[in-house]
Amino acid sequence: MAQTILVVDDEQDIRELLRYNLTKEGYAVECVASGEEALRRARSRPPDLIVLDLMLPGVDGLEVCRRLKGERRTAAAGIVMLTAKGEDADVVAGLELGADDYVIKPFSPRVLLARIRAALRRPQLTTSDDGPAVIERGDITIDLGRYQVTAGGEPVSLTALEMRILLALLRRPGLVMTRYQIVTAAQGEGIGVTDRSVDVHIVSLRRKLGDCGKLIETVRGVGYRFRELEIE
Repeated sequence: MAQTILVVDDEQDIRELLRYNLTKEGYAVECVASGEEALRRARSRPPDLIVLDLMLPGVDGLEVCRRLKGERRTAAAGIVMLTAKGEDADVVAGLELGADDYVIKPFSPRVLLARIRAALRRPQLTTSDDGPAVIERGDITIDLGRYQVTAGGEPVSLTALEMRILLALLRRPGLVMTRYQIVTAAQGEGIGVTDRSVDVHIVSLRRKLGDCGKLIETVRGVGYRFRELEIE
């Protein structure tokens, strides 16, 4: 079955350009012109990915991103933002809300297609065929079915990328992961990222996890690992 992409842009020329190019690549494409329409469509039939313009009439792209990433039914959908030059603050805000990537207008359709393919290759937090998957390591729990993380019994609000990084570490307790391995596990191949950006995400994860953050250990000169806990 073809992967589904929702295009959200108030410019008809851009909607038609993206519809043509994405359909030609084999994707099932639907286009809407406003944030309100995007929310209704995504909630009724969650797409695999959303191409989301930030400058929309009414409900803007950042608010659309915030709402969809905050709802269990739509949180796993990838989001590639379309933004005009000079909107750096909005880009940062969108990435912190859980968007996967961004492309600056005017854009090359080939570049946007490459970003979309990369975002769709990234691991999604999904449930198993037997029901919601829950991973527990010490006082940290990831409930993939509910898209929720708790640490010490308290809910923790993570971005989509932070959750993927945490999941990658929790799945390999005691084993050291290099920064490259963390990036590959969390984002998929072909994503440009620096060692420093991995370090920044780890610092954010530790802070948000509170006392449980110390379970993510630094292995100097190599990378990070989630501490292997003794079974009592």
